[in-house]
Amino acid sequence: MEADTSHLPFCLMNSDGLPQFGQFDRPIKHLALNQFRYFDCMDKPAGKLSKHFHYKQFQFVSINTAKYIIGVAIADIRYLANGFIYIYDIANNTIIEQSWLRPPGIGYSSCASPNNGTASIGSAANNIGFVIQNGQWQLRLNSRHIQADITLTAFAKSDPLAMCSPTGYNGWTYTQKHNGLLVTGKLSINQQGQNLNHALAGYDFSAGYMRRETSWRWASINAKTDIGIIGLNLAAGVNETGDSENVFWLNGKRHYLPAVQFDFQRQRSSTLNTQPWHIRSAHHSVQTAKVDLTFTPINSREERLNLWLLKSNFRQYLGHFNGVIIDNDGNEIMLNNILGLSEDHFACW
Repeated sequence: MEADTSHLPFCLMNSDGLPQFGQFDRPIKHLALNQFRYFDCMDKPAGKLSKHFHYKQFQFVSINTAKYIIGVAIADIRYLANGFIYIYDIANNTIIEQSWLRPPGIGYSSCASPNNGTASIGSAANNIGFVIQNGQWQLRLNSRHIQADITLTAFAKSDPLAMCSPTGYNGWTYTQKHNGLLVTGKLSINQQGQNLNHALAGYDFSAGYMRRETSWRWASINAKTDIGIIGLNLAAGVNETGDSENVFWLNGKRHYLPAVQFDFQRQRSSTLNTQPWHIRSAHHSVQTAKVDLTFTPINSREERLNLWLLKSNFRQYLGHFNGVIIDNDGNEIMLNNILGLSEDHFACW
């Protein structure tokens, strides 16, 4: 079922309590989980416990400054919550990080709205916090190495990616992402204030009834180049039915990109695999837009959790992108050693 965009802003569920699918011109206000009619794989109404525990939500913000790349995340998978901060020192190619694990309902909170709500994890003296007000993201951090109270601001008339796709037999995933955002406010790392005049950021709000076992590959860029500010989001997995979540932003203008394939050698040894990834759109694609990039890892943030019923094998890489993107207007954008992120993640939740 295609989304009805004639009454935006709107909730995700239609009048029958079922999600609306497709790419939306603008983001929705709320997911309306209380209206969602959840059925099991035998097409019978699912119970309250299944409806509660099968829902997953994660939020992520990346920030690029002249000296650092910062990644911040909170994942609410109902059985527990996981949060992390990492700080990548560009000049020294080093990472410091901190993580949180919390049992159900203790020491964390989340809100199923990409437009207005808060999410937090930790204690009063050591925490991560996301605040979303009328679609604008704020990040509040207070940890051993970093303190922040910053706001992410889009270019005028710049829209995020907002889409919902079927997932598995009876699930769905809503994804909202926006890259190439400006950063204002205060940021301190190891008691040193950071200049945010040229800082850029991107965010990710993803939620829904995903597969019990799921995986994805992902790439993200926020950068200033000779042609202006660019943002990039590429992914394979999760949103695997219908529309892709691949988008390129140039000075705020959104360009949809075709589906891409990530070709790489999965890391299994104790040292970083620096062999380049190849990220490309299908050669037979009839769309104007194209992607043909290499990504060369230089460092990574990794976490492996094996908690019996719950498992997570998370690898987020920092590295350089090279290659070409052809946007919806047919313009070729060359990427030359642009610093960004990629990710390879398996989850059983």
